[in-house]
Amino acid sequence: MHPFRQAVEARDTAAIEALLSDDVVFTSPVAFKPYPGKAITAAIVRGVMRVFEDFRYVREIADPGGRDHALVFEATVAGKRITGCDFLHVDADGKIDDFMVMVRPLSGATALAEAMGAQFEQITREAAQAGGAG
Repeated sequence: MHPFRQAVEARDTAAIEALLSDDVVFTSPVAFKPYPGKAITAAIVRGVMRVFEDFRYVREIADPGGRDHALVFEATVAGKRITGCDFLHVDADGKIDDFMVMVRPLSGATALAEAMGAQFEQITREAAQAGGAG
């Protein structure tokens, strides 16, 4: 089991943040622009943990070299069931340097966008307090 999956399932935000490289780039399923940096990525993950209900990983796929991982999940957001995938790439030090999320269906992605939009002021504040919003 990937350490990121273990940290998320344990809801251990400190462990999640420790797995991120300083220059990680987070690509959201609902925002056009990627978010560079550990502080904003960690804050986004905390925001997602606040809006996802019934979250669970259902499958884990890794490349033979161990640098690329796909973690398929299911969750509920504002009453909408979604299926999604966390695509992770780790650098030579084993830290996540690329983190992209995709979700389906469109109604679930829309619910996620609305829920995260409501969280974004807090996310931005948390990132700034931790060292910069990117």
